[in-house]
Amino acid sequence: MSSSELAFSAKSDTLLNSEKPSDKQENLRQTRGKREVNRSLAISKALSKLLRHAAHDAGVQLDKEGYARLDDVLGWQRIKSLNVTFSDIQSVVSQNDKQRFSMKLNPTLPEHPDPQSTNCSDWLIRANQGHSIPVESSSLLTPITIDSGNVPDVIIHGTYFAFYNLIMETGGLSRMNREHIHFSTESVGENHQKAISGMRNDSQILIYVDINSSLADGMKWWLSSNGVALTEGNENGLLPVKYFKKVMGRRERDVGILWENGIEVSKLPESLASRKPPVGKKLPKKTGPQRNNQQRNIPKTDD
Repeated sequence: MSSSELAFSAKSDTLLNSEKPSDKQENLRQTRGKREVNRSLAISKALSKLLRHAAHDAGVQLDKEGYARLDDVLGWQRIKSLNVTFSDIQSVVSQNDKQRFSMKLNPTLPEHPDPQSTNCSDWLIRANQGHSIPVESSSLLTPITIDSGNVPDVIIHGTYFAFYNLIMETGGLSRMNREHIHFSTESVGENHQKAISGMRNDSQILIYVDINSSLADGMKWWLSSNGVALTEGNENGLLPVKYFKKVMGRRERDVGILWENGIEVSKLPESLASRKPPVGKKLPKKTGPQRNNQQRNIPKTDD
């Protein structure tokens, strides 16, 4: 190879190498990406905490549809400490995998705001479901009725091995200190990977519910704007076992069908029942009738 060819080859290698990001640049990019994800998660958790559970204590007023003024929300100390911007809120609302939140322009302002406004005082925000603070179901949610023809084909509650025996012993699913019991309206398989509205992604047991029978018995059901089915249960806040169509493990290799059409098919193996619940879920203390029903329903993480 001539000297000119060697020089050209060396120059080409230099150009090619300069186009490849260095390990340091790649590490910085990955670190920045993780920070953005962690920040979005922190904002989402803070919004869930405030709009579902803490608004009254924080002095943030919710209207009958569960909406709060966005500028009031951003003034809450936990959110304020994150230096949240309007753009951050837009991103969390639009990109949240379970569509937990909704935003709309404030219709009570003297002048109707511009839809392109980035002024926080022009906007309202709410959690679509999951409240432990009182909300007016008829304003926040759509009634599910046989006459309206909007009864979902599938109603599933996801839970964990640690809670199953307690659910069956106490006669059903309890709403505990939330306003509703939550259900997914999506079919869920063992290898289902995408986020599931109305159910934690790591649920270990699936409870299929006969919604038509419960509606016929007068139980009220609702549908949230992000497709979650909800019920207050009966007068005791309970969805009785008699409405369970089938109970099964999410993964067949763990456990098959446990309950079907009012009959116990098999017992949950003790090796599974004794497993600890996941982080953010706790077994209730057996100190009162409400706490004997099911798991505590205000998790430390989003659901």
